[in-house]
Amino acid sequence: MEQLCGPELPFWEPNLTLHAEIPDLPQCFQLTVLAWTPCVYLWLVSPLYLFYLKRNSKGYIMMSVLNRVKTIFGLILWLVCWTDLFASFHEMQQGHVRPPVYFVTPLILGMTMLLATFLIQFERLRGVQSSGVLFIFWVLSVLCAIVPFRSKIIYAGREGVSDKLRFTTFYAYFSVTVAELILSCFNEKPPLFSNVATDPVNVCGYSFACVFSMAIKGYRSPLESKDLWSLNKQDTSELVVPNLLGEWEGEKVKAQSNHVGTSPEEVEVLLAGGKGVRQPSFLRALLKAFGPYFLIGSAFKLLQDLITFINPQLLRMLIEFTKETGMPSWWGFSLAFMMFGCAVLQTLILHQHFQYCFVTGMRLRSAIIGAIYRKSLVITNEAKRSSTVGEVVNLMSVDAQRFMDLTTFLNMLWSAPLQIILALYFLWQTLGPSVLAGVAVMVLLIPFNAVIAMKTKQMQHKDMRIKLMNEILNGIKVLKLYAWEVSFREKVLQVRQKELAVLRKAAYLGSLSIMAWTSAPFLVALTTFAVYVSVDENNVLDAEKAFVSLSLFNILRFPLNMLPQVITSLVQANVSLKRIQTFLTHDELDPGNVDRKPVASGEVGRLLYMKVLMAYPFVHSINAMVPQGSLLAVVGHVGCGKSSLVSALLGEMENLEGEISVRGSVAYVPQQAWIQNATLRDNILFGKPYVEQKYRCVLNACALTPDLDVLPGGDQTEIGEKGINLSGGQRQRVSLARALYSEADIYLLDDPLSAVDAHVAKHIFDNVIGPEGALRGKTRILVTHGISFLPQVDNILVLVEGTVSEMGSYQDLLKQNGAFAEFLRNYSLEDIIEDDDVMEVLLDEEESFPDDALSNHTDMVDNEPAVNEVKFSVYWDYAKAVGPLLSLFICFLYAGQSAAAIGANIWLSQWTNDADDSARQENVHMRVGVYAALGISQGMAQVEVLKGSKLHQSPKSLHQGLLDNKFHTPQAFFDTTPIGRIINRFSKDIYVIDEALPSTVLMFLGTVFASLATMIVIISSTPIFSVVVGPLALIYFFVQRFYVATSRQLKRLESVSRSPIYSHFSETITGTSVIRAYGRNGDFVLMSDMKVDENQKSYYPGIVSNRWLGVRIEFIGNCVVLFAGLFAVLGKEKLSPGLVGLSVSYALQVTMSLNWMVRMTSDLESNIVAVERVKEYSETPSEAPWEVENKKPPNEWPPEGNVEFADYSVRYREGLELVLRNISLKVKGGEKIGIVGRTGAGKSSMTLCLFRLLEAASGEIIIDGVKIAEIGLHDLRSKLTIIPQEPVLFSGTLRMNLDPFEKYSDDDIWNVLKLSHLHKFVSNQPAKLDLECSEGGENLSVGQRQLVCLARALLRKSRILILDEATAAIDLETDDLIQSTIRTQFEDCTVFTIAHRLNTIMDYTRVLVLDKGQIAEFDTPTNLIAQKGIFYGMVKDAGLA
Repeated sequence: MEQLCGPELPFWEPNLTLHAEIPDLPQCFQLTVLAWTPCVYLWLVSPLYLFYLKRNSKGYIMMSVLNRVKTIFGLILWLVCWTDLFASFHEMQQGHVRPPVYFVTPLILGMTMLLATFLIQFERLRGVQSSGVLFIFWVLSVLCAIVPFRSKIIYAGREGVSDKLRFTTFYAYFSVTVAELILSCFNEKPPLFSNVATDPVNVCGYSFACVFSMAIKGYRSPLESKDLWSLNKQDTSELVVPNLLGEWEGEKVKAQSNHVGTSPEEVEVLLAGGKGVRQPSFLRALLKAFGPYFLIGSAFKLLQDLITFINPQLLRMLIEFTKETGMPSWWGFSLAFMMFGCAVLQTLILHQHFQYCFVTGMRLRSAIIGAIYRKSLVITNEAKRSSTVGEVVNLMSVDAQRFMDLTTFLNMLWSAPLQIILALYFLWQTLGPSVLAGVAVMVLLIPFNAVIAMKTKQMQHKDMRIKLMNEILNGIKVLKLYAWEVSFREKVLQVRQKELAVLRKAAYLGSLSIMAWTSAPFLVALTTFAVYVSVDENNVLDAEKAFVSLSLFNILRFPLNMLPQVITSLVQANVSLKRIQTFLTHDELDPGNVDRKPVASGEVGRLLYMKVLMAYPFVHSINAMVPQGSLLAVVGHVGCGKSSLVSALLGEMENLEGEISVRGSVAYVPQQAWIQNATLRDNILFGKPYVEQKYRCVLNACALTPDLDVLPGGDQTEIGEKGINLSGGQRQRVSLARALYSEADIYLLDDPLSAVDAHVAKHIFDNVIGPEGALRGKTRILVTHGISFLPQVDNILVLVEGTVSEMGSYQDLLKQNGAFAEFLRNYSLEDIIEDDDVMEVLLDEEESFPDDALSNHTDMVDNEPAVNEVKFSVYWDYAKAVGPLLSLFICFLYAGQSAAAIGANIWLSQWTNDADDSARQENVHMRVGVYAALGISQGMAQVEVLKGSKLHQSPKSLHQGLLDNKFHTPQAFFDTTPIGRIINRFSKDIYVIDEALPSTVLMFLGTVFASLATMIVIISSTPIFSVVVGPLALIYFFVQRFYVATSRQLKRLESVSRSPIYSHFSETITGTSVIRAYGRNGDFVLMSDMKVDENQKSYYPGIVSNRWLGVRIEFIGNCVVLFAGLFAVLGKEKLSPGLVGLSVSYALQVTMSLNWMVRMTSDLESNIVAVERVKEYSETPSEAPWEVENKKPPNEWPPEGNVEFADYSVRYREGLELVLRNISLKVKGGEKIGIVGRTGAGKSSMTLCLFRLLEAASGEIIIDGVKIAEIGLHDLRSKLTIIPQEPVLFSGTLRMNLDPFEKYSDDDIWNVLKLSHLHKFVSNQPAKLDLECSEGGENLSVGQRQLVCLARALLRKSRILILDEATAAIDLETDDLIQSTIRTQFEDCTVFTIAHRLNTIMDYTRVLVLDKGQIAEFDTPTNLIAQKGIFYGMVKDAGLA
């Protein structure tokens, strides 16, 4: 430096800088280091920046006033700098030689200013609106110029201005630089000819200020999707997916090119060995597509890691400063401000890193979902079969999500080891080798935590409980009729006990790991300090060593805890990667399977198959030609390859040899109709424009017009997933209408007539398919089983085992008397039988379709209320469930734990003050002992919290309340509430209360007390700090409220927009062949992309708002650091170094706990909603009590079985019409009564009234002198017997299904089984009575289930039996068995039969005919027939009269 500045200007003068009251930097330092710093920065960065700008142009920006001013200022700066240079030359000529620095520095500065001016213009040409590079340059220039600015004024004040020219040029330089800095804060106009959207978030800046407007909006009123920003162009699927797919294609090409050029034989060998074939790597494609962007984030992370370690060093200097007496106070203040600056810089950089990571994650997810979706549209059927729809949807939801989560952690892979190494290096410098003791403790804790993480598993009980609840809710009506609730409640509670036991174990394990986690830093510090003072008598633990190493240990905590998490994340992501890669490498359909020539005049739609061999249900050696406009029927037995033939025409089969050519466009009607979750009209239009007249014609031809009148919204009715609210026949007709509307040249109809009723089939054939139908003149290939239509087709192709056995017209084939004639003989008999059945089914089909099925399906989705504030009462409910005293106790323990922690640290600061004390050696053991005791008590408090936290008992009471209430809820509730919604309360909400809530509550309390502890420590060491606490707390509170309100709504919007992605996808997968046949791949891909983008649109603000929150909260934390430092410097005289160390090291930790506190508050609010929802369903109104003590009927009641209805009326629910009106009738014991009437006359309601599933609106029912409304429900229901219409069985043993309370002996049960004709079946089973029935009794036939219900009735054998006859589901044989058993076994009982088939009740005592809820006729069957009334008409229709 001496050569540069000369001997008069020294580079560094300690007396001038460090030990002066008014410090200053030497002139040589100012002219070199300060002047060159910004220049070095700009010259280093600009080559990279120019390269970047050359690659990325966003159009160019017109020359604006702003731009002109910036450029002029740049040139002025250049002139100013070179004025200095020329002045130096001038002085040289005058003979006044200056040191070289006066030539070098102006030269460098001038060149740099020219570079900056060039950059301003080049950025304008490349469309950069605001430049980060130049902004940093101007900031550096201004910062470096402040020091000379000050010292020149000080000199001028002291000695006057000696060098007037340089004095003037410098101040000109300074003011223009400041002006440049201010100008660079403004944005340029958007570039011309640019397609790059300017989004708030592109210009969000480092502080994410753009979130504020949205936060205010969300705070005032619930956000809706229109309030969200549109997605950045570069994050949309439109750009992201092709980017990834391009790289993936490249990978595949590479993988193939590796084994091209080998001879076919070698390829065979390679394929067999599988060694030499290189699989294309999806990972490499991902890295190429998203790596570069992600690396920017990694660079930020590296910076942040390095800056983290500056603060402990500054803390060391601060403590040294408080020890020294003669230090000037400006040094202390600058240290405090440096700590603050460091912390702020760290915050900004860290959140920049997170932003990059999250955006990468988001793009990854979009790209993976897009790639999987696009692939699923083109994979072969064989590949499709290898993975279920659920598995593929999982690829999208779970696996794509895993990648998204991994990106946030991924940098920890290199960053954690780096942080650990740096921390150890600094610790070693502070404490020497004794650090190793502490590190050993840390390393030991890692496997401990990992083992605990492995141990916690507990899904199986939960799944059992949900399965059981699902069954119970599905069969709740039967449980009520049989009065079996108690037994099933016990079953659920048993499973729940097991589940809670596992939970409790998990809680203990969790408490151990949390304890390890909270005590870790303490244990480490303890061992290190203890070893340090014991190893060598000369080792003194002073404040500097103790608190610097404590803050370093705190830095170590994070990477050590993260490593195991990152590794498990990586392992999971690796599994996901393999699964996605396998899916993406599946075989694709070969578009060349079918030669699709455009329509030429002449023979359109000539379908030519030459020897086509196919892989699956094979079709082979087929030669056929279908002339244009003809109708070809394809017939054959089941499984002979008819559908495969159609698939081959669509190009969905692999051609082994030969060719297929199809001329013209294709429309396809699959065997199982595929219906989209859209309106009926959209399903028919299927992307074609709407033409009113054509549309009406199509509806008429497909017999859909009458259906539209039934549907609640006409053709605008939303159709549920898989066409849930249409009957099978309607679905098939919609599918046909879609084909008809598409106006293709060739129609492939795969058995469209089998799903519809006979008369509809005829209508459709005549109006659509047949020679007179709408499609005449088009080429039609019809696969059919219906023989009646064959005479009307042009040609018939008969398939036998995959080959054409004959082909020709109907008459020709009959004459040949070959396979076709035989086929006719087999089928014609069946066909006639089928017709009658169809008519009967048809009547039922219309009936079984009540109106509410339609009106309800819209709310099948569990509509989450858009909660704004969680009421305090909900927290109170939770506290009550936990136990109010216990809640207080837990808070008290937390307070105790914090107190112990503060105590330990204060003790440490006292200990460090011993450093100057001569007697310290004797005190060492006491110091270590007390420190250990305080620390261990802190750990103990933590364990007590978790042992005491019967937080895991609270779900018990909440679950029990919910369960009890649901068993006591009236039937009407279950009729109007979708079961999914109730199950959701039992599964998701209880899961949240079981698992998520307790840990959230504990974490929340932990962070609250940690933050409080910090405040207390700082205030107690520097009381003046209390002045700042108020304002900071206020800002904190506002930020937190804003954030929580907005984040809750963003989460809601995100989850609402997530499910459409998956439902659309599973829908697509089931309908790929239809989508491909109509050539709509592109449209569906677009739809999927839109849905993904819509979801990301609400996810993105969520990320940015987290960053916004982070920056604000950490800024508050950084202010705490600043004030703690400042006040420590101010109170330097009164404070011991130990206390300074204590308060500042606490302040350094506070940012973490403040940040967590907001997160936890937000989590707590979203999780506590579960309590509210469970509460809501635990408080629905319940039915009458099960037992009324003072009104219990005698045990042998009813002795005779007399039933009387007195002026009885009933309605289903409040506000609905009466179903039974003023019914009065008396039935004597032992009478047999048949109840008949048209649908909706109120037959079933009569039985429900007897069981009080419906409560009377007026009037009463009296059984043997007891008014049934006055006794308990179980007392009533257990004395009546019913054989319900649908036989419901529960999963469990057969014995449990017959006798859940175990009241009867085995002999009784076998006896009943004999009577109900099940004896033979059961005794043949190896398990006998312990035969397991599967869910819903699936492993028994319907008839057998019906007989089990009969056995239940026989077992109970009460005086009154109600028999609700099964409809068409039951076979005649079983029906006769039941009837005969009832006649013999229930001879002396009163029997009410709701009859659907009249022959069963012709010999009953009396028949009750209901009409519109009133008694129309009531007399003996013979009298009623003689009266020729309603009953006579019914008998006549049934052909019995």
